[in-house]
Amino acid sequence: MRIGGLASGMDIDTIVSDLMKAERIPLDKIKQKKQILEWQRDQYRDMNKLLNELQTMAKDMNYEKTYVSKKTTSSNEGAVTATAFPSAASGTYKVKVDQLATAAVRVSKTTISADSSKKIDSSKSFAAITADSTLGQFKTSPSFNGGKTSFDLSTYKEDGTKVTKTIEVLETDSLNNVITKINDSGLGIRAFYDATTDKVVMERTVTGDFNKTGKEIDFTVANASFLTDVFQFDEAVETGGTNAKFTYNGSLTVEPSTNEYKINNIQFNLKQVTTGEETITVQADTDAAFDSIVKFVNKYNEVIEKINGKLDEKRYRDYQPLSDEEKEAMEDKQIELWEEKAKSGLIRNDSILSSGINNMRLDFYEPLAGALKGFGQLTDLGIKTTSNYLDKGKLTIDNEELLKSKLAENPDAVYKLFSADGDAKTRSTMGIAERLVKTIDSTIKKIEEKAGKPSWTNQKFILGKNLNDVDTQIDRFEDRLLQIEDRYWRQFTAMEKAIQQSNSQSTYLMQQFGM
Repeated sequence: MRIGGLASGMDIDTIVSDLMKAERIPLDKIKQKKQILEWQRDQYRDMNKLLNELQTMAKDMNYEKTYVSKKTTSSNEGAVTATAFPSAASGTYKVKVDQLATAAVRVSKTTISADSSKKIDSSKSFAAITADSTLGQFKTSPSFNGGKTSFDLSTYKEDGTKVTKTIEVLETDSLNNVITKINDSGLGIRAFYDATTDKVVMERTVTGDFNKTGKEIDFTVANASFLTDVFQFDEAVETGGTNAKFTYNGSLTVEPSTNEYKINNIQFNLKQVTTGEETITVQADTDAAFDSIVKFVNKYNEVIEKINGKLDEKRYRDYQPLSDEEKEAMEDKQIELWEEKAKSGLIRNDSILSSGINNMRLDFYEPLAGALKGFGQLTDLGIKTTSNYLDKGKLTIDNEELLKSKLAENPDAVYKLFSADGDAKTRSTMGIAERLVKTIDSTIKKIEEKAGKPSWTNQKFILGKNLNDVDTQIDRFEDRLLQIEDRYWRQFTAMEKAIQQSNSQSTYLMQQFGM
């Protein structure tokens, strides 16, 4: 039981509260320590995010297509275009398009509704439509035996193999349900009901003529009354799928099932039948390779600038994390400026990041052993470090024309400078990007050992374990504060009781003496 100053007239609540503020000072220090650890963890993870972005670009620089990509042009973009793979030979290619590939299609021979002015409600069940003429009626109502019926559909694979599925139709199904069952059958058919024409359409989802002796969308009349009577399909009428047909360089005639076909490492895309030959030109795309290298250099500069900024950041030890009470007494802008100072310098001079950056510099500067003369190091390509020592190893492309000429002269040599595998251990035997990937990977893992990943539990990394220890300290201290607060209240309660007893005795004595 707590007595709050009834006898003494003192504001015990306030007194105890003020006493507890003093007792909580060590707890606030522990909570500040926790906040600093969380800020450190987050800043390390931000650095890892930057390193991951650079590593992704470095991996892209390991691909041959980055340096030996090809670009194509067409004399008639509306008729035929092409995509050349890196290994495609530069030159001109002639293409004459004789026929485009098409997909097989079946369409209802007549409308499916009995009354064109009152078309079928495709969302209502067959039973409901039969029972309620306001929903429209089928030209031929479906016949259900025991509440269901079925029909068989067949299509053909590219090798001519026939695939047949039985589609079951329930009396409770709607027209939309049946169409969905056809689409989900795995037969490669896309079906839909067109309310404007009041017809059902079924078409293959792929182009080409796979059934050389019959129809692409096939059904047997004996088990097809639903299709022929309800959907109004004529079993004999189908617009069959056709293969494409084109002539390559005047001598090779090809008939693919689609309008895309790869020859000699060039993907041709047929769009329109032509009356004569169209010309596809393939040539090396040095501009794309140049842009990739520029972006890579810029990304490297961005990353080391941000990491060096964190390594050099000033630490303001007088600015500690704010408590909730302190924040309540400040404006938002004041809190923002304070915390900006408090977060500053938390990973200053970090050994993991410093070592990582130094190794990345070496990755760029080390010549490649066994490289072709004139393609052994970055300076051969017109790339070097900036003259300003404050940039701390930033790169600059000081001779763009030299870089472009090297890419045009021998893109494969440039590719090897960046991506050579070497022995996967010795820096001088590996390409620049290959080295960088390994250095960044090692740095990222060390940072993760210290700061973890968002998906990790605290037990898996050093700062996480420290945070767990701090949480334990906070829990213990808060338990201790409860005990201290209880002790204060017991003491003040005892005092109140003593004062109350003294007041009672005084009143009794005064009554006895007639006072």
